[in-house]
Amino acid sequence: MSSEIDRRVADLQGLPRKNGELVFEAPWQSRVFGLAVAMSERGGCEWDDFRRRLMAEIGTQPEREYYASWLSAFELLLLEEGVVSPEELKSRQHEYLSMEREDRY
Repeated sequence: MSSEIDRRVADLQGLPRKNGELVFEAPWQSRVFGLAVAMSERGGCEWDDFRRRLMAEIGTQPEREYYASWLSAFELLLLEEGVVSPEELKSRQHEYLSMEREDRY
């Protein structure tokens, strides 16, 4: 990560950590985390814009698992930035939920 993004991620409250290191309970969690960071590093969005979306998602459903809010915020970002259409997102969600798309990693 770039030093600026690295610092901003370190400043995020609520990231599950153990001994200072990020903790992920499932591979999809680390993937969506990495995708959001990469999108910000490559100029696809401002980190603070993503962080605001994340905080809003947590605020709307505080009982939801942390990385589920992260995923929801990332999906909203992709839609708002026009990276994917609502139809493409629904199609991908269906593929994974129905196991029609193999999770190879």
